[in-house]
Amino acid sequence: MREKLYSSLQKRIVALTLVVSLTPLLILGLALYRQFERTVVQNARGQISYRVQTLGEAIDLFLKERNAVLSAMADTHTFEEMAREERLTQILNIMNETAGAFVDLGVIDAAGSHVAYVGPYDLKGRNYNDQTWFAEVLSKGIYKSDVYMGFRRLPHFVIAVRRHSGGAPWVLRATIDPDILGDIIRSAQTGRTGDAYLLNRAGVFQTQPRFRHRILEEAPLDTEQFGGRVTVMEQANAEGQQRLYAGSWLKDRKWLLVIEQDPKEPLQDLFAVRNVEILIISLGVAAIIATVVITTRLMMSRLRSADHKTRELNAQLVESDKLAALGKMAAGVAHEINNPLAVILQQTGWIEDLLSEEDLRASANFDELRQAAAKIESHVERARKVVHNMLGYARRMEPRLEDVDVNQTVDQTITLLESFARSNSIDIQTDLAGDLPVIASDQAQLQQVFFNLISNAIDAIGKNGLIEIRSRRDGARLFVSIADNGPGISPERQKKIFEPFYTTKTDGKGTGLGLWVTHSIVEKMGGAIRLASQPGKGTTFTVELPIVIPEKK
Repeated sequence: MREKLYSSLQKRIVALTLVVSLTPLLILGLALYRQFERTVVQNARGQISYRVQTLGEAIDLFLKERNAVLSAMADTHTFEEMAREERLTQILNIMNETAGAFVDLGVIDAAGSHVAYVGPYDLKGRNYNDQTWFAEVLSKGIYKSDVYMGFRRLPHFVIAVRRHSGGAPWVLRATIDPDILGDIIRSAQTGRTGDAYLLNRAGVFQTQPRFRHRILEEAPLDTEQFGGRVTVMEQANAEGQQRLYAGSWLKDRKWLLVIEQDPKEPLQDLFAVRNVEILIISLGVAAIIATVVITTRLMMSRLRSADHKTRELNAQLVESDKLAALGKMAAGVAHEINNPLAVILQQTGWIEDLLSEEDLRASANFDELRQAAAKIESHVERARKVVHNMLGYARRMEPRLEDVDVNQTVDQTITLLESFARSNSIDIQTDLAGDLPVIASDQAQLQQVFFNLISNAIDAIGKNGLIEIRSRRDGARLFVSIADNGPGISPERQKKIFEPFYTTKTDGKGTGLGLWVTHSIVEKMGGAIRLASQPGKGTTFTVELPIVIPEKK
């Protein structure tokens, strides 16, 4: 009966609390969303209006500067000077140094004939007497054309000014590079759906739009809808898609600058806010339900919490006991291994003493026996260092400083990996500087660094490749570089290459700890490790170590 009562009471409290708390929460959330939506739309309209205004001013300034330069050249030179093509070439160069964007320059006499021309086309001798623009420049004194094909058979536009010489008019005409003007306009083609272009009064594209249409095609847009300085409107395009348009006539009112975009694009952030709002409301509902449940079952929650804490404490005690046992086991294993290592080392010394006897020196295998004894000693010493590291994990031992020949350590590491590399048809070449001093360091850890880097290089190449290892000295630092001609590492992966558990290898072939351990070891030695890689051109790891001279013994 009591359980049923608690269950009924809990349901009533939950229902009442949800109605009382969620109703104002939902109303507030909806109101905030609507207000934010209006703000975003107004802001988008304001931004597109500002962009079309500033871009229109930039285009007006661009055209004004070219008109000014062309007029200045016409004012400061006579017709006779301009008619000499070598002088006209100098003038064109001066104009491009001053303002730029001039493709060619021509001088046209009163009869419409091109008496002088410099530029990439064969226009000298062409007659423009029947061209509309020629009549307009003679009557008005200055002219800017629409974009047209003309004799060049390429879209272009010209500006021209009229001057008089000996009572007869003549025209100085220049072609403007439309690509430079297009680059200015393309700067406003932002976002995924943004577009910007110029139209003439007939609605013909004067620059290349971003989507669908081409230059000199007729735009599906009525230019008469745009009046005043800036007009912003929303309407469907030829494909039936809603678009937000902002238009502004240039100062001479011959060209209309239009910027358009999908009106929903600025609302993408709003959709993200809506999702966050839904998440917050959902979390609020979950929090309210959790609060009700906790209130009605407070006593049981306390008992469960106490029981949970007791079980956690027991689990921690068990883990602590396991770690202590593991430490003791590691120390015991290390000591057990040290004993046979000492015997092996002792017997190796005895073998070397026997080899020093004269009768054995005459043996044909004397050198091989001596080298074998030396290798045994070397690997016994390596095994002792491994044992030392095991004890370090168990006892937190300090690193061992010893006399280290870096080149020798590199050679020993190559010997360990040479068979593996050869089986994969990978050639390991070395260029080790002979002036490297012996330094005070930890040879086992340094060998681990080289082992990790060389084995990573082999894995990166896979089959049929080359690894080049170089060492050099620069002042008080030593440098060892390991370069491979593998596939390289992308810039995105290079940023995370030294992070723990990050690997570029396929699943199951790497733990992501090798380079992290290598980086940690080198840093503890007071050095640094650097990476240089380009996709498709290989990878180079450079280990930098300080030169620490060993103390005299």
